[in-house]
Amino acid sequence: MTDRPIMMLTGGSRGIGHAIARDAQARGWHVCLGLRGDRPQLPAGLDPDHAEFHPYDATDRGSAAPWVADVVARHGRIDAVVASAGIITDTLLTEASDDEVDNLFEINVHAPRKLASAAWKALCETGHGRVVILGSLSGKRVAGKATGLYAVSKFAAVALAHALRHEGWEQGVRATAVCPGPVATDMGASAAPGSRELSHMTQPEDVAGLVMHAIELPNTASVPELHVNCRLDGLF
Repeated sequence: MTDRPIMMLTGGSRGIGHAIARDAQARGWHVCLGLRGDRPQLPAGLDPDHAEFHPYDATDRGSAAPWVADVVARHGRIDAVVASAGIITDTLLTEASDDEVDNLFEINVHAPRKLASAAWKALCETGHGRVVILGSLSGKRVAGKATGLYAVSKFAAVALAHALRHEGWEQGVRATAVCPGPVATDMGASAAPGSRELSHMTQPEDVAGLVMHAIELPNTASVPELHVNCRLDGLF
């Protein structure tokens, strides 16, 4: 049990998710990470006094409910759910197998939906629950054929955040889709190899700061979407 607000976070072992976990701790949050593997370990760089982990696999639709139940049993509350886990593909939309499409949507859309649903009662009970879905600028426009299928999944992820915002409004739940362009992570580098230096890309810590800003705003200052980019890209 802790007197800190409680955040449930996916994708916290690296990249943007890890930066969110560190920023949240620095701001006084207790972070509960859902981690894959039979023997997950708390990622380096986190204060173990204000963090914990639970086995969680975004491809397993049955793994959200036990994690939520464990957090509620330990702490009696959930103040925020942040869905940062995600995957990317450059397979063309017309060439992708059904299995690849299903896996993409399972991780990028269905998993955050299941987690938010499992935590919904606890989020509503606080009167100021927060949900953040890590979307992408690919969820706002299709930049090219190589990102088309990924964009379809991220459009759905952005819509998920809006739907949750509507569903939870009267109970004080606020949901935000945070939509970055290229970010200096392993995924960001693999998505555009050799096209730009990591130092010229948006840094994970800056995305984390936006996530925490959205979470910590009062109910009267709800932000439906936040966009951030390292380059001039049309409207973004």
